[in-house]
Amino acid sequence: MSFTPAQAAFVSSMEPFPAFVGGFGSGKTAAAIARIMRLKRMCPGQDVAYYLPTYGLVEDIAFQRFPAMFDRLGLGYKLNRQTATLQTDLGRIIFRTMDNPDRIVGFEVAHSILDELDTLPIEKARNVWNKVIARNRQKASTAGGKSVANTVAVSTTPEGFRFVHERWVKNKVPGYELFRAKTMDNAANLPDGYIDNLRNSYPTALLAAYLEGEFVNLTAGSVYAEFDRALNATTETVKPGETLHIGMDFNVAHGAAVIHVLRGDDPHAVAELTDVFDTPAMIGLIKRDFAGHPVMIYPDASGGNRKSNNASESDLALLRAAGFRVCSSPANPAVKDRVLSFNAMIHKDGNRRYRVNPERCPQLVESLEKQAYDKHGEPDKSGGLDHILDGAGYFVAYRYPIVKRTATVTSLTF
Repeated sequence: MSFTPAQAAFVSSMEPFPAFVGGFGSGKTAAAIARIMRLKRMCPGQDVAYYLPTYGLVEDIAFQRFPAMFDRLGLGYKLNRQTATLQTDLGRIIFRTMDNPDRIVGFEVAHSILDELDTLPIEKARNVWNKVIARNRQKASTAGGKSVANTVAVSTTPEGFRFVHERWVKNKVPGYELFRAKTMDNAANLPDGYIDNLRNSYPTALLAAYLEGEFVNLTAGSVYAEFDRALNATTETVKPGETLHIGMDFNVAHGAAVIHVLRGDDPHAVAELTDVFDTPAMIGLIKRDFAGHPVMIYPDASGGNRKSNNASESDLALLRAAGFRVCSSPANPAVKDRVLSFNAMIHKDGNRRYRVNPERCPQLVESLEKQAYDKHGEPDKSGGLDHILDGAGYFVAYRYPIVKRTATVTSLTF
């Protein structure tokens, strides 16, 4: 591929701590992989670590793209999924997640790249950064007769004024080099319509971050600032025999569910169940209050592993055994994506598709009006407003997802 100027500068930078910050689809991951390949060729025999937020991303990105890269280049390799390492003709590439900083132990490398570091809460990102720095202690290599100092690089979408802004902008010191990129810069490597789809999917306030690659305040004010109890109101109620779409959050003693009906393809919240003790109790209430209705449940995806109080079956298994259709992805969407989906349904371009019956869903209305961000830029969970919003949000994010953010599929030539 032909690199954009920002990609080329990031890939070749030998500053100790370079960071590539760009909008969705700006080529951050492609640049990160190209940087790793350049380092491997410059310093054969030295180890490189590539960090991603979750193991799912390690499987989807690292385990797929690196072997494909080595195949194209005709280089030998052996992927060990159990140890998450790629043994190559040029040395090891070690894949690790950032979801548990305490597990970043037991290995040493010369170079590291952290992909999407800024998606982590700021305190967690600081902890990860410190752990990674401690691993970067293989002796510096020499290439072409020159010493090649160890490096730790970052490629990420800007997520407000979090760790990357703090370290590379606000408190910048020598050695911290920042490269910026817009989504448009990489348009040649994106599918037709991708940028327009992003513009149509995200609120205007977020386009500066996710298209322009700018650091902007993403956590000011209310999480659902566009919700208006009058403008988003409905008088709709459940009609006999119609299908119910129920968003559900599992919590012992605080389980919550929001019952929706569809009018056209627009969701109307027409009932709520709150502070339910456990999943069997929730099933009993749904069967009692909504007998004779087909039921589709959109639950917390972690319920596939979680067992309700004193139950031998998972929560999702209990729901299926009760005769409900369960609509669930293998994992929950990122909280931010769920919030974006919800806000787009609440109000976008003059349309208010998500409607709430305020008489039948008083807690949902109150929570939509009051939910704020915490100091980490996440929806605040301390006030007890989050359970019912999570339940409604699982339904919205599953049925009305925002456009997927990953889009770049490129081949790299060295």
